[in-house]
Amino acid sequence: MGSTLLLFTPLSITSPPSTKIRHCATSPKLHSSSTIIRPSHSLSQRTYIPSHVYTHPSAILLEICSDMKELYQILPLIIKNGLYNEHLFQTKLVSLFSKFGNLRDARVVFDPIADKIDALYHTLLKGHAKSSSLEEAVSFFHRMLYDDVRPVVYNFTYLLKICGDNSDLVRGKMIHSQLICNGFSSNVYAMTAVVNMYAKCRQINEAWKMFERMPQRDLVSWNAIIAGYAQNGLARRALELVLRMQKDGESPDSITVVTILPACADIGLSRIGKSIHGFVIRAGFWSLVNVSTALMNMYSKCGLVGKARLVFDRMQMRNVVSWNSMIDGYAESGNSEEAMVIFKKMMKEGVEPTDVTIMGALHACADMGDLEQGKAVHELSNRIGLASHASVTNSLIAMYSKCKKVDIAAELFKKLKNKTLVSWNAMILGYAQNGRVSEALDHFCKMQQENVQPDSFTMVSVISALADLSVLRKAKWIHGLIIRSYLDKNIFVMTALVDMYAKCGGVHMARKLFDVMEERHVMTWNSMIDGYGTHGLGQDAVELFEQMQKDAIKPNNVTFLCVLSACSHSGLVDEGYRCFTSMKQDYGLEPGNDHYGTMVDLLGRAGRLDEAWDFIQKMPIEPGISVFGAMLGACKIHKNVELAEKAAKRLFELDPEEGGYHVLLANIYSDASMWDNVAKVRKTMEKKGLQKTPGCSLVELKNEVHTFYSGSTSHPQCEKIYARLEMLVDEIKAVGYVPDTNSIHDVEDDVKKQLLNTHSEKLAIAFGLINTSPGTTIHIRKNLRVCGDCHNATKYISLVTGREIIVRDMHRFHHFKNGSCSCGDYW
Repeated sequence: MGSTLLLFTPLSITSPPSTKIRHCATSPKLHSSSTIIRPSHSLSQRTYIPSHVYTHPSAILLEICSDMKELYQILPLIIKNGLYNEHLFQTKLVSLFSKFGNLRDARVVFDPIADKIDALYHTLLKGHAKSSSLEEAVSFFHRMLYDDVRPVVYNFTYLLKICGDNSDLVRGKMIHSQLICNGFSSNVYAMTAVVNMYAKCRQINEAWKMFERMPQRDLVSWNAIIAGYAQNGLARRALELVLRMQKDGESPDSITVVTILPACADIGLSRIGKSIHGFVIRAGFWSLVNVSTALMNMYSKCGLVGKARLVFDRMQMRNVVSWNSMIDGYAESGNSEEAMVIFKKMMKEGVEPTDVTIMGALHACADMGDLEQGKAVHELSNRIGLASHASVTNSLIAMYSKCKKVDIAAELFKKLKNKTLVSWNAMILGYAQNGRVSEALDHFCKMQQENVQPDSFTMVSVISALADLSVLRKAKWIHGLIIRSYLDKNIFVMTALVDMYAKCGGVHMARKLFDVMEERHVMTWNSMIDGYGTHGLGQDAVELFEQMQKDAIKPNNVTFLCVLSACSHSGLVDEGYRCFTSMKQDYGLEPGNDHYGTMVDLLGRAGRLDEAWDFIQKMPIEPGISVFGAMLGACKIHKNVELAEKAAKRLFELDPEEGGYHVLLANIYSDASMWDNVAKVRKTMEKKGLQKTPGCSLVELKNEVHTFYSGSTSHPQCEKIYARLEMLVDEIKAVGYVPDTNSIHDVEDDVKKQLLNTHSEKLAIAFGLINTSPGTTIHIRKNLRVCGDCHNATKYISLVTGREIIVRDMHRFHHFKNGSCSCGDYW
């Protein structure tokens, strides 16, 4: 409408609008004469407006009015000068009230006017489309038609936009039909809005049909269809259309560039992204903030955060979106420390942070596990009034959960008034990450009770919690729920299911799901390979890795870690060496400390301790805790005191607060009958206040998890458990079991045997035998490595009871059946 303006009557007038016959009003045209002819009730009737009205100071003030405060200051001048009955002022007031989002006062002006011109309707409809709900906007459009106001093309573009923004396809189609009835089906602006609407409603094929039917297209039309394909995940098609657009004679503009760069990022086409960057420089778009920001996003999502930083540093001007993009780029790439450096620099330069800024900073703090910086960002969000935003609260919940302060996260969640699906997901994941499976499942159930429908993210979080619980029956329950929720085709949900079944002991079920998946992500392959590895099926893991390569699926760092771990658990030294060499040689991936640690574990378990130590000395990176931890564990297996002391010395320097390494060294000394050294280690532990993590075993029965600690007597069935265990020990001794007391010292032999017989695994097995029917498989989860005596005893228990016993310890699964273990005593 340009400066076509609306109408005004005093705000105190509340009389209802009169019924009238409408005719189309055109925009006012200025003439050199003293009057302006404007359409009114009929073609023959004219309204004459003196030219001085347009030059009145109040009219000039309205033209430069920039906010509601200024508008309310101008209103008394208009009323005082008797100008409120002039169509110019009425239209302008409705326009400004609508522009500032105050539709209530716009209606107060609009409703009492007896002789409404069409421009008033068009302006108020625009206000509704921009500032009210879709329901209200469509309702006003219907009133406009009822009042016999002929729609103009912009009415439809505004309405179609709000339909698209709300993904309301039904109303969108209704507006489309009205557009056709009013003769705008050949109008390029109207049809571009139609294309946009269908694309935003995820009807991209329908959007394409509309685009093809357009008798003429402009650059905006092309940008609309390209954006439609890009936003619907069809990045390659979007890129193809950019080429076709150029063949049709349209050159890309900055909007095209901003639209297509995210498409390059979505499919990791950094090469094309770089080409677009070159075009940006040649076309002179490099100085535009939105273009540079889009380039930063593209490089970051393609894993080239260094190039994103170069773009950022060269920007002549930056807005808050640019800063946010750089913070997110570093956080998403795993360089959270640099993300916080950028965040602090942004604060120092006085850039006002938004909720997105705070969310990015909290993401970085969460990834670092930096509680102090996280609290500082929390305090900042309180000071600037952003902490109450649901999105910020959700990020706070995630940050506190990752920093092991899930109770603080729970308090924030409890106080959150408008909980969204994201809020529930963050809290469920928070509990799952902190091993509080029961609370995660409770919140999942409460979420459903409040009619909040779970999505794929919810399911992945719940599945992860159940995977840690390692209860096969619950795994089957969530699997059924996923099928009923129609999420069984989602690649991430199905990948989580594969991982869960493998971690719940159902590795064969995991493979069945893997085989029926229509699409697999590299994470899917990783989960299945890791599943085989933890079950001691190293050869199966290697074969699946080879199949992955044949299917042209590019492995990542995690893939190689899974394969190396599988080789380690199965003693496949040669295969592990080939895999480790291939990692850098064939795929250009740099091994990290975890990869080197797994290689040391592979060599150490196989008894090649000197080779393992030599491997450590030749590492191109500084060996970390995982490397020396693997070395110390191998020395325990093969009773090598000399190398154990070297590895332990480095571990005590790297992680002086971990008591487990001291205990492991003490056990190595004990095996070698070096009692003075054992005493020294114990004295050091006492002096430092270090303690070993107590071993515990868990058994799930009838939706309740029972936890047992070595020698504990707190269980309600304590007497029955110990009585059954005593009988069990006699039974297995009769078939050849001999207690291994070497790891216990400073007590009498009878006491040693008694301590062994009350280990948590044995208590859990006895409980399972008492409370399950004959032939039922017993599933046990252990938080530490299974000790040698319990491993030996469980083999005999499986023989005398005829039961299969599945034990998942901190490293792998042990399937005990008929007197043998699936690990082949290699663990």
